[in-house]
Amino acid sequence: MEQSAVAKFLKQQVTLIYMAKDGSLTKRCVTIDRLTDTSVTGYCYLRKQQRTFRLDQILAMQPQPFSWRISS
Repeated sequence: MEQSAVAKFLKQQVTLIYMAKDGSLTKRCVTIDRLTDTSVTGYCYLRKQQRTFRLDQILAMQPQPFSWRISS
């Protein structure tokens, strides 16, 4: 995926389809924190930790619909 296509989602929650090194596909819900020329770093809700995803391995990305979150 191109950096310019991802830049508009910085600091937002997105769903992405990602191809791992072994060729397997995963669907991830991620809040994007940082974007470089080659990667995206953000909080992955599947793994419950910060993860880095290579841009060339992201096959699709879609913004998450707005949802209310209540913090205590």
